[in-house]
Amino acid sequence: MLEKCLGAQRARKFQRALRHCKVTILCLVLTVVVLRGTIGAGKFGTPEQDFLDIRNRLYSRKLPEPHRLLGELSSTTTTSFSSSDSSTDNYNAFDISTILHEEPEEQTDRENFNYRLGPKISDWDQQRSRWLRQNPNFPNFLRPNKPRVLLVTGSSPKPCENPVGDHYLLKSIKNKIDYCRLHGIEVFYNMALLDAEMAGFWAKLPLIRKLLLSHPEVEFLWWMDSDAMFTDMAFEVPWERYKEYNLVMHGWDEMVYDDKNWIGLNTGSFLLRNCQWSLDILDAWAPMGPKGRVRDEAGKVLTRELKGRPVFEADDQSAMVYLLAKEKDKWGQKVYLENGYYLHGYWGILVDRYEEMIENHRPGFGDHRWPLVTHFVGCKPCGKFGDYPVERCLKQMDRAFNFGDNQILQIYGFTHKTLGSKGVKRIRDETSNPLEVKDEFGLLHPAFKAVEVSSS
Repeated sequence: MLEKCLGAQRARKFQRALRHCKVTILCLVLTVVVLRGTIGAGKFGTPEQDFLDIRNRLYSRKLPEPHRLLGELSSTTTTSFSSSDSSTDNYNAFDISTILHEEPEEQTDRENFNYRLGPKISDWDQQRSRWLRQNPNFPNFLRPNKPRVLLVTGSSPKPCENPVGDHYLLKSIKNKIDYCRLHGIEVFYNMALLDAEMAGFWAKLPLIRKLLLSHPEVEFLWWMDSDAMFTDMAFEVPWERYKEYNLVMHGWDEMVYDDKNWIGLNTGSFLLRNCQWSLDILDAWAPMGPKGRVRDEAGKVLTRELKGRPVFEADDQSAMVYLLAKEKDKWGQKVYLENGYYLHGYWGILVDRYEEMIENHRPGFGDHRWPLVTHFVGCKPCGKFGDYPVERCLKQMDRAFNFGDNQILQIYGFTHKTLGSKGVKRIRDETSNPLEVKDEFGLLHPAFKAVEVSSS
């Protein structure tokens, strides 16, 4: 019909235009449907209201410039962060004091010259013996001459006062865990001040007493300061030597009992048996500890009575020297002052000789040839100030850690590149028969770690 009226050529053009119109209308309908789904229906959901709503949304307000939009977004984000507890993902910029809520110092009796660690206990040996009989699965000796030992150490509940201190605390506890794992010793790490009066030097005493009473299965408690490290991983403490003694400290009889020298012994690393005698000596040791006037007055007495002691408040080491020298008959027979190996070794005379030790000796001696413990007395890595230059202390602590850590790494075929390096190198090639490889110092499965298994 169209071809007759318009001609063949015009009819084809008309049909093409009609198809285009259909496609255009279809696209318009789809656009309206999509916009309704995206922007939402009008107030009443009518087509007319839809149109008005779409027009108002798209054209009634001028869109912000791109840079303005970004600026508003940044401002909104900043406001949002600042309103939510000043959160930030930058650890360097974060003020740790915002989450460390300092509690007011607990008021204590500064005139308490009759301080006690706790209620008087007079029958601990009987109580403990009864408990051990009732709990045979928790023997105080793992096998003959192998007592159950708990190593106790710790640090302040607050972060260190300098940026690197916590890193060295981590190295120190890693070092202790390594030694204890090899020797079958349990570890207790404390970060709580159990008694506000016994802060500083004295904080260990309330903790030690509490652990002795809470763990009757433990035969010996081994206290070790956080700034002391094990440097002979192969040395086993000669426990049989101490079967008649209750307190073992590094020291010299003549310096303590004859000279009354304040450095005649060291309380940074000592062994204490779990018994009534130990509770009694803790009770006798503690009264000089309460901070304030008591500790200040006791410090004057210690400076006057002990050889070479500077003037400062009472400390636990001086108090122990004073106690033993004054009451040798009461305590001396059960105290072993050990100097056959380094239960405590002063770092200043040891660390520079490590290379010489490596060249001439091997682990297992525990003495001047290869010290069991290297103690960084006076360095105070967690504090703001120490008694020695910071660089020297930190450098030597790294050397001591690596010296001990090399004995662990060699088990697995590695060692530190140098004693001052955190990097490691391979010292043994891999093998397809790994169980046939023997570690040099016998630490992979040490005999002193084995526990006797009773046959039933």
